[in-house]
Amino acid sequence: MVIDVRDLYDKLDEYMEKKVTLQGWIRNHRKQKEFGFIDFNDGTYFKSVQVVYDDKLSQFDEIQKLRIGSAIEVIGNVISSPAKGQDFEIQVEEINLLGDCPEDYPIQPKRHTREFLREQAYLRPRTNLYSAIFRVRSVAAYAIHKYFQQNKYVYFHAPLITASDCEGAGEMFQVTTLDLERVAKSGAVDYSKDFFGKKAALTVSGQLQAETFALAYKRTYTFGPTFRAENSNTKTHANEFWMIEPEMTFTDLEGDMDVMEDMLKFVVKYVLDNCKEEMTFFDSFVEKGLIDKLTKLVNSKFIRIDHEEVIKILKEAPVKWEFMPEYGEDIAREHEKYITEYFDGPVFIKNWPKDIKAFYMKQNDDGKTVAAVDLEVPGAGELMGGSQREENYEKLVNRMNELGMETEGLDWYLNLRKYGGCVHSGFGMGFERLLIYLTGVENIRDVIPYPRTPGNCEF
Repeated sequence: MVIDVRDLYDKLDEYMEKKVTLQGWIRNHRKQKEFGFIDFNDGTYFKSVQVVYDDKLSQFDEIQKLRIGSAIEVIGNVISSPAKGQDFEIQVEEINLLGDCPEDYPIQPKRHTREFLREQAYLRPRTNLYSAIFRVRSVAAYAIHKYFQQNKYVYFHAPLITASDCEGAGEMFQVTTLDLERVAKSGAVDYSKDFFGKKAALTVSGQLQAETFALAYKRTYTFGPTFRAENSNTKTHANEFWMIEPEMTFTDLEGDMDVMEDMLKFVVKYVLDNCKEEMTFFDSFVEKGLIDKLTKLVNSKFIRIDHEEVIKILKEAPVKWEFMPEYGEDIAREHEKYITEYFDGPVFIKNWPKDIKAFYMKQNDDGKTVAAVDLEVPGAGELMGGSQREENYEKLVNRMNELGMETEGLDWYLNLRKYGGCVHSGFGMGFERLLIYLTGVENIRDVIPYPRTPGNCEF
């Protein structure tokens, strides 16, 4: 019976001194005159297994010809290993070649740059770094679903094609079946002849639609891809990324922050508990002190402070700012860093100036701020953003008019305020931003299997 490498590590006592069959790939092959060593990995566990063979085997010459990257079947006995740092190895009885690999296989056992591996994105999960990254991605995704399902949220699949711009920024990828060359020649666009009979685009957020489900199920969440046609080449921006967006009825801003804190701690702890090998690797080779940083977050109490008070602290700080903090304005990355260091932990910055936030946010009684919140975490800056949603129909319409937004096409969203509307809140977290924080890997291109960025749509 074929077993997984993970089985060996999880239940070593059960397999010790017994014959096993493994199927996987050669990571490295060190050949000597009378024996050889194969680093064998089947993808089920972060660590590889050392496979040992000698010239007593009738297959010896054949095995010595096996190349790195080849798929093989190993039949052998699990024995104690004399090598330092490993408890066992496989003493070969038989090796069968299942899939050959040429000499020019790009992933050789040497240090490759991340830039090179992005060009080989279809092969990079076979390296230690990306094997760890994408397993953490998988486990973190499961943890997110586990948290919301345990807390009785309904998982909502938001549409990817939409006619509404949630953020109002206009940075959307248009979806069309029109002949663009013909449109260019005519100089006019008749959207009534397009596929949907109107202008359509890829979604930038599932929030507005998620609110409709929250007002039916009490608690809902989306977790799926979103798209921004933003021509940005920074380490933290991509044009296709995944978002987690819960919406909760009968929940104000304080309750919103309670969920944000609880969910983040749950996911971080779950990854720490279930990706021990991967997290140790990141802590050793990517970001020193990563595990301590994440453990501290799980055990900390998040600070809650108004935006106005944050600006006051920043203005009084003995720091020469590159960008001077100002009341009524957003804060820069240097400010986020200072505030988390000032409080020595995660910080909720709440009650933001109305003029720099989205139209759907709850307007506070002071007429100047909205019930919005951003979560700043040490070493990463903003990780999550949320708000209490405006439940008052007239206030929401007036705000849209102030911003010059058309209410036509969003009547369904406005009607939520008329048809049994209530206090409700929600937040969004970019999944890749979370992965950057969890792994210490700084570039978003390295935590997405196939990144979509300006000028890059490979694979």
